[in-house]
Amino acid sequence: MIYPLYQLENGQATLKTNSNNHMKYRILLSTVIFALLAACSNPQQSSPSEIETPVSVQELKKGSISRLINTTGTAQATYSTVLNAEMSELYTLQTNASTGKPFKLGDTVKKGQLIIRLEDKEYENGIALESKKLSLEIAEQEQSKQNALYEKGGVTLSEMRNTEVRVTNARYDLENADFSLEKMNVRAPFDGVIVSLPHYTPQSRIAQGDEMVGLMAYSRMYMEINLPESAIQYVRLNQPVHITHYTLQNDTLLGEISELSPAISTETRTFKGKVLIDNNQLKLRPGMFVKADIVVSQADSAIIIPKEVVFSRRNRKYVYIVERNTAILRDIQTGLEDENNMEVIEGLNENDNLIIRGYETLRENSRVKVLK
Repeated sequence: MIYPLYQLENGQATLKTNSNNHMKYRILLSTVIFALLAACSNPQQSSPSEIETPVSVQELKKGSISRLINTTGTAQATYSTVLNAEMSELYTLQTNASTGKPFKLGDTVKKGQLIIRLEDKEYENGIALESKKLSLEIAEQEQSKQNALYEKGGVTLSEMRNTEVRVTNARYDLENADFSLEKMNVRAPFDGVIVSLPHYTPQSRIAQGDEMVGLMAYSRMYMEINLPESAIQYVRLNQPVHITHYTLQNDTLLGEISELSPAISTETRTFKGKVLIDNNQLKLRPGMFVKADIVVSQADSAIIIPKEVVFSRRNRKYVYIVERNTAILRDIQTGLEDENNMEVIEGLNENDNLIIRGYETLRENSRVKVLK
């Protein structure tokens, strides 16, 4: 630093200058003033407002979103039965025509298809099926003769009616014989899948009442559900339901609400319902524990954004979009929500570039760099 020199002359202090020192002082002063002006007009590049924050964006397009009510339950087969032996006999497992092999677990069967045949010649002979067929045939022939004679006055009405009784009794005897023989056949009562079957070896004998075969039809399934009291104002009959299971990660089955109870349980504060499930490809199996998402409302052609990018402060919701490499704050009004996304009713437009990564530290008008 250069200081001026003073000297005392005639009782007064006068400035004593040195040309060299004066020149150095002027140069130093000019340098300081220039530096101050430069600092004011050119802020340092390290200023936080000029740092470009790297972000990723999503160009907004319209889509669909649904409001869901979630519940869980066990998927059950629509039809299920266990066929038991009506007598103690030897039995033979029949051949599946579609595979050429004896029936086994997992085979599909058609209604009326023979699965197991019981064998007992003594029982069959005791039924005397052929004899009962002949008895009916003879009774019908006698009836024809009596009818002809009655028209000619050869027999009385009572005699003619007695032949009708004999025909009727013979027909009942034959039908009962058919029923008795049918007990030896185990047939599928509906189209389904074999889900249980005893181990079979030739000349096996089964006891009366033992399980022969278990069948289920589950191309269409159902599940019973319990819903919270708060959902009663939203859930309606015939609403669509999305069914998922952890083994079907890439598949969602469709169902619908088929029944709803109007009563609320005083113990659980829930109400019961039933969901029918379309399972044509048999991907879902009876007994599986599944998740059901009931679609209670839906918005189509809506602006949909991820929930995670939305800032919420008091009654305000906002997000950031990019315009000319600048983060612009947009207040939004939202509608329907699902597990991951929400509908934007106001504040955003189609084709806006929504910031979906790097938004955490942004401020309004922050400079950003959009990453590809």
